[in-house]
Amino acid sequence: MATRKRESARIAVPRRTTNEAFFDEAWERLRLAFSDILNKDQGSLSFEELYRNAYNLVVHKRGPLLYDGVSNVFSVHLRSLVDHVLVPSFPIATSANTSNELGQPSLSGGAAFLRTLRDVWNDYVTSTMMIRDVLRYMDKAYVTGNSKLLPIYNQSLHLFKQTIITSQPHPIQQHILSTYLDQVYKERQGDIIDKSLLKSISEMLLSLDTDSTGTTSLYHSILEPEFLTTSTTFYTQESENLLKSFDATQYLVHVETRISQEDARVSHYMYPTTLPKIHKILYDELLERHLSVIIEMENSGLVAMLDSNKVVDLARMYKLFAKTNAGHDEMLKALSAYIKSLGKTINFDFGGAARDSNATTSSTSSSTIMSGQPPNPVKWVEAMIELKDRFDLVASSSFDNDKLFTRHINSTIEVVVNENSRSSEFVSLFIDENLRKGLKGKSENEVDELLDKTIMLFRFIGEKDVFERYYKQHLAKRLLFNRSVSDDAERGMISRLKVECGYQFTHKLEGMFNDMRLSLETMQSYKSLLSTSSTVLAPNNLPIPEISVNILTSTFWPMSSSTTPQIAFSPELTLALEKFQKFYLSRHSGRRLTFLHNMGTTDLRIQFDTCKKEINVSTYATVVLLNVFSTTTPNTEFVEYTTIREKTAIPDLELKRTLQSLSLGKYKILLKRGGGKDVADSDGFCFNGKFTASLNKIKIPTISSSASSSTSTSNTIGIETDEDRAATMDRIDEARKYQVEAAIVRIMKSRKQLEHNVLVGEVVKMLSSRFSPSFGMVKQRIEGLIEREYLERDKKDRKLYNYVA
Repeated sequence: MATRKRESARIAVPRRTTNEAFFDEAWERLRLAFSDILNKDQGSLSFEELYRNAYNLVVHKRGPLLYDGVSNVFSVHLRSLVDHVLVPSFPIATSANTSNELGQPSLSGGAAFLRTLRDVWNDYVTSTMMIRDVLRYMDKAYVTGNSKLLPIYNQSLHLFKQTIITSQPHPIQQHILSTYLDQVYKERQGDIIDKSLLKSISEMLLSLDTDSTGTTSLYHSILEPEFLTTSTTFYTQESENLLKSFDATQYLVHVETRISQEDARVSHYMYPTTLPKIHKILYDELLERHLSVIIEMENSGLVAMLDSNKVVDLARMYKLFAKTNAGHDEMLKALSAYIKSLGKTINFDFGGAARDSNATTSSTSSSTIMSGQPPNPVKWVEAMIELKDRFDLVASSSFDNDKLFTRHINSTIEVVVNENSRSSEFVSLFIDENLRKGLKGKSENEVDELLDKTIMLFRFIGEKDVFERYYKQHLAKRLLFNRSVSDDAERGMISRLKVECGYQFTHKLEGMFNDMRLSLETMQSYKSLLSTSSTVLAPNNLPIPEISVNILTSTFWPMSSSTTPQIAFSPELTLALEKFQKFYLSRHSGRRLTFLHNMGTTDLRIQFDTCKKEINVSTYATVVLLNVFSTTTPNTEFVEYTTIREKTAIPDLELKRTLQSLSLGKYKILLKRGGGKDVADSDGFCFNGKFTASLNKIKIPTISSSASSSTSTSNTIGIETDEDRAATMDRIDEARKYQVEAAIVRIMKSRKQLEHNVLVGEVVKMLSSRFSPSFGMVKQRIEGLIEREYLERDKKDRKLYNYVA
């Protein structure tokens, strides 16, 4: 099948002519056609004919005639629209005395005016785009080469702006802005408006440039500034009015609603660049100016939300205040004050602090607790853990786990914890209580959770060396008296402490466990030896009692052997101790055993008048009963205190405590002659043969030195008295001196030369994980090292220290 090549249509090049009448006729045809197009009467026009006429004019150098003529046609048409269409549709103020809250007059017919303007704009744009298509060759051949001219379509928009929008005879621009903003105001008041109409007006102003450069549209130069100004006024007034009647939750919900409404408004009929600007106004006027008022609102502010655990309301406040400059800072201030107030209540209720006490923790001296309530370490720690858990939950559920809020909560709780000068002791007592009996019945997961929470609280303690000393004391008693409910829990606690503070912190604690293991192996060997040996009797023909000994490394355990008194044991006890000592030293040459009589206990079977009981008493009480009362007449024969002291060789303080335990406690094995709760040198004691008790096995604890002179509730739960604490802090301060000196030498050995302030800062930093030494202490230790020639002052600069190798 044959095919025929298709030829493209071309416009023939016109013949050159200089007949002006030809050009005038061509322009007249174009002018009439353009007028018809602008008046929407283009049905009979031929696009090809119009394009040929415009082409001829440009080719024959009549571009200026064509460009100026078309511009004039646009101007005439636009002026006609102003006079006959727009001015008659101007909105009318409903009343001279009627205006909205912004002071703007209420308008009637505003939407109709904008609708008319939209229709005029749409028709004009459609018409000018058709004319632009006819004049494409003019734009290409004539306008492009003339930098002072705009393309004909751009020229048409420029004329629209000049003749209509910024018309001098008529306030069209003013009416556009006032009616547009009136519609926005009505929508903010809840009225339904024609959003598509406002969108058309916004798009019209976006299409019109402020000047010939085309860098700024009328939307950005006239509409947006007015919109933002009136919005500022609106929200300023609204916030002041609402704060008088709304509570904090209602107000913040309203702010959220306004933000959503403005987001939708910009999305529906404004340009996206307006969104961050209107947001700033919302945050500034509704929130930033009223941060303190919102936070401090009575019964509804931040404190009330925290009291009522209003997670959603707190999250709303956090989210909204994040958009302001100082919102989160103000929240943190209020949050910190609230946590501190709760902490003071805990310290008052369970920590023994006074309600109005402002005392701070001192690391170098003991401070008397200004007691409002008797201190209760267990409840204090439980309350602090509950406080931490509570605000951890708030941080995760309301504050999006914000690191700033989390750090601030932790730092505030740290302040609260350390406001109790006995926090280190309380945490150790809490652990002691749980490891002795508090973990009974708990699952492994529950135990781990409790230990983890305790370690969490331990992190807040500023004086970890104080905690270490108390923990060693409490651990020693648990191990020696077999009071721990779980070895796994004990080792789990030490493992956690090692992770937190390192090997040096737990080295001695692990050594204590190792001593207990070795002691068990030693006693097994000793008992095995006894089982194969012949029975040996004491000089008084009594069998040697069975003993169990724990061998403790002196550097690991918190007990001192330097002040252990030599007491007068009965012959059978003396022989038992000598026999074990011989056995031990035969296996470990070069070692020295020192028996700590104050730490020992004895099980005795005692025959009373009507019953036989097995009692557990201290070693001192055993010596008193065996040496003094085993041969006396019960109930009648009183032994003077001075005689008891001579027969036992027990120091006065320990002897009086022992006699108090035996005669003034729950179980009165001895009867005391003379009134009062204290033991005097003139008192006498006799054996209570008429003693009875419902239990066959009885434990008689030794009254502590604090209990012998005080009946404070705190003594019953193991809290040190002020005197004991003062002695403990003196020992800690003494140990700190050596630690500070060691840190100074370590730093100077590596740095060789340092300025005074730098050295002090380095020492404080190095020791901060254990305690915070005062500048005075560091200075004193430096002076001491200079005297002992570890350091020397630089001869040229007295502020410099040199390390002496």
